[in-house]
Amino acid sequence: MEKKNISGKNISRRDFLKAAGSTAVTAGIAAGCAGGSRNGGQHEGTPGEMTVRTNHVTGDKVGLLGYGCMRWPMTAGDDGKEIIDQEQVNRLVDRALECGVNYFDTSPVYCQGLSEKATAIALSRHPRSSYYLATKLSNFSNWSTENSMLMYRKSFENLQTDYIDYYLLHSVGGGGISHFNARYVDNGMTDFLVKEREAGRIRNLGFSFHGDMESFDYVLGLHDKVRWDFVQIQMNYVDWKHASGDNVNAEYLYGELAGRGIQAVIMEPLLGGRLSRVPEHIATRLKERDPYRSIASWAFRFAGSFPEVLTVLSGMTYMEHLEENISTYSPLETLTDEDLDFLEETAVLMLQYPTIPCNDCKYCMPCPYGIDIPAVLLHYNKCVNEGNIAQDSGAEGYRKARRAYLVGYSRAVEKVRQADHCIGCKQCIPHCPQSINIPHELHRIARYVEDLKRAMPGM
Repeated sequence: MEKKNISGKNISRRDFLKAAGSTAVTAGIAAGCAGGSRNGGQHEGTPGEMTVRTNHVTGDKVGLLGYGCMRWPMTAGDDGKEIIDQEQVNRLVDRALECGVNYFDTSPVYCQGLSEKATAIALSRHPRSSYYLATKLSNFSNWSTENSMLMYRKSFENLQTDYIDYYLLHSVGGGGISHFNARYVDNGMTDFLVKEREAGRIRNLGFSFHGDMESFDYVLGLHDKVRWDFVQIQMNYVDWKHASGDNVNAEYLYGELAGRGIQAVIMEPLLGGRLSRVPEHIATRLKERDPYRSIASWAFRFAGSFPEVLTVLSGMTYMEHLEENISTYSPLETLTDEDLDFLEETAVLMLQYPTIPCNDCKYCMPCPYGIDIPAVLLHYNKCVNEGNIAQDSGAEGYRKARRAYLVGYSRAVEKVRQADHCIGCKQCIPHCPQSINIPHELHRIARYVEDLKRAMPGM
């Protein structure tokens, strides 16, 4: 699809890619990190060194791989409750910084309120000039001026800093324009944050977006007044043309930003992991294209190949995920036009598998009735991808699929936290950035599970 920018010129994805060499800075940050590309596109940097992009506003040299701090590793505390595994976080942060990952994105609500402090503990062991901090005004439930100010100032305390490099209005678009105005304009917070940027306590001001096109256009239209330094959008090779729910195609979002010279920070390059756990025949297709690349690397290369992308966030819970993503971007090998066409064909194939668009962000948690909503939805998606959704009792493989679903379900989700405990209170719906009708999906899964159990007594 071609889209006109604000100057009236047509922009296509190929136009963006042709400009990549002139807009991307390819300096390396750290030695001793595995990397290097194998074949195909343009190399952005020295083998073994992280590709770096330059912030147009401040001149920051930002590693193309950014750390999303929403999925820090968890462990059981002394009281049995889940807490962040600080020792593991420290190790992950140390390795990330060593290899050129220097952008860390957190929020007051990530990891059920624990992320900012854990991130700060790990980063405070390093010079403040060696990393960039990003956090958000996550005033979802109480957007009064008093509470919003309190949340803003608390982030400085949690992050152990006197300035924040990248500050975002969190999840703009959900609820529409009136909701945005209530959360950020009518309470005076946007004007306040602009002044905080002038005072140097915020270095870059932007917003993250989940919502409809009208809301995006409205908020972006405030650019002349606010001057957005960056915008965080959901972008991957499926959402480029085939965004689900109320989300807008990334092709449009990116095009509008690029037309205004606003750099994009990318979230959900893997669609909450779904683009690393694809159906078997799609995985085979990707491996046949390049047997040496991982399934996930295709999605990361897609997100990084657009020149107005400042950094691509990944919530890397495990060291092996971090190492793999470092390798993909050390340096980036940009996709060719043929690669882009191949991934669009792959995206169309993915649409044939009706997964629920859950990205495991856990914004819906905790459920007041104890349901582990993400685990329920992710198990369903896993079975869809593996071909273990048994619809017709007379179909070949029905018994195997039925057993695989039920056995896996009991292992993935405690019985007291399964879908059948949903009463339809709908408290989760407004918190979902993917606009999933969560009670509807839980009830549908509960009915499906009940049907399977009736066909298999004793399960």
